[in-house]
Amino acid sequence: MPNLRLSRAFAGTAAVVLATSLAVSACGGDPTPAAETAPTTLAFGVQVAPNSLDPAQLHDGQQRYVWGAVYDTLIYSDNEGVLKPGAAKSWEYSPDARSLTLKLRDDMKFSDGDPVTSEAVKVSLDRTRTTAGPQKSNLSAVASIDAPDEHTAVINLSRPDPNLLVALSYGAGAIGDPDTINEARTALDPVGSGPYTLDRAATVDGTKYVLNRRDDHWNAAAYPFKTVTIRAIQDRTALFNSLLTKELDAGTVDAGQAKQIEASGFTITPVEGVTTGGLVIADRAGQVAKPLADVRVRKAINHAFDRQKMLDALLGGNGRPTTQIFNKLSPAYVEQLDDAYSFDPEKARSLLKEAGYPDGFSLTMPANVIVQTYQATITQSLADVGIKVEWEPVPAQSSGQTTKWGMYFNLGSTAAPSRTVALYFGKNGSQNPFQLEDPKMNELLAKLATETDTTRAGEIYKEINKYAIDNAWFAPFFSLKTNWAMKEGLEYRGTGNAIPDLRVFGVSGK
Repeated sequence: MPNLRLSRAFAGTAAVVLATSLAVSACGGDPTPAAETAPTTLAFGVQVAPNSLDPAQLHDGQQRYVWGAVYDTLIYSDNEGVLKPGAAKSWEYSPDARSLTLKLRDDMKFSDGDPVTSEAVKVSLDRTRTTAGPQKSNLSAVASIDAPDEHTAVINLSRPDPNLLVALSYGAGAIGDPDTINEARTALDPVGSGPYTLDRAATVDGTKYVLNRRDDHWNAAAYPFKTVTIRAIQDRTALFNSLLTKELDAGTVDAGQAKQIEASGFTITPVEGVTTGGLVIADRAGQVAKPLADVRVRKAINHAFDRQKMLDALLGGNGRPTTQIFNKLSPAYVEQLDDAYSFDPEKARSLLKEAGYPDGFSLTMPANVIVQTYQATITQSLADVGIKVEWEPVPAQSSGQTTKWGMYFNLGSTAAPSRTVALYFGKNGSQNPFQLEDPKMNELLAKLATETDTTRAGEIYKEINKYAIDNAWFAPFFSLKTNWAMKEGLEYRGTGNAIPDLRVFGVSGK
């Protein structure tokens, strides 16, 4: 496991974020003799298009490849997991960790030429934290934001927040242009200060996004590609064919496709632990699905699945089975916990009987595009132990993260432990739609919030992980591996903890 840490210059009491599980590659480098022939364009495929480019509506999965090119974030995380300057060149917490002072760069400009100031930071963060959207919960501890001078922003907190610095390297830290941020154009054609601008004439919303590099950007040297084209191709076979025909320079392929794509001149870079897939048993109070309030029922659900068989049959063995939501690089990960729930249908049926459901029960789950691959297996596995699932179709852009569903399938990208904890265990976390609280978990979260030693914080993360598994708050299935196919002359430099950012792509030898 790499020695992942916060730079001392920026740490303060921020060590509590334990940013050990984020890594973003920097793509700069010294010129090489091959520089004249090095690729200057990049075209790659993803499966999900941005739902919106409005800062308050940004999602942090593959959609980040597009919006992360248009916007600067206050902080970013490098390949070693060290939080480094983004729009903020430095930061410092107060001794009680209830205020964070950020010093901004003085050489940043929006794409329309206006300077980026602390007022832009204030407007952006105030808007994101007060607007319903995927980033709102990540700023739930923010009480107010001050802009004492043009290049200083002070974030005042209602409580210490171990996730804040990590959140500022995600969508919550994106800086929009205060003059246009509330205009309708922002959702499709925003004004940002990022290293690229969106080419509206060449872009087809939902399908193709063309980005042109801003050579006047303060960090332009970190981005070797003058033009980047990102194609949203939901169908895996169609994406694979686009690689074979050289329409794309890069993209992810399944394990069974790797040899054929290598024979076509691509290099395969396997990346472990990028995504965790499984069920979120959200309604642990039984508000819409009464049986889920009983821990024996939740444990029965966990024992119903043959995780290895699912991985082999549905994903070609492209990953490893798991029963925890943290990957192996996370300080929260505990190897022994991966054996917490064996495949044991008989035990599952026995637990249901003990809980008062000898004949099982029925529940409804959302059927969106994400779950399609796994839907039949989930249905059959649960039916085999007496749980009948009825699927209700929902729009492709919808998730299960609402109080309508007691349980839903989730495919989540790896994140820093502080962020994972905030999303899944915080009262306002997006993966806690019923806003449930638990006395023991609250106690652990309170300990974490004030812990400044990274080693001790790591032990608390492990306690949090174990408590959630013991109480079967989730039923994870697998931790997935991604195989990046890169054409000759290109490299993928990310790790299993890299956030989707254009800096994970580089030119060979540079």
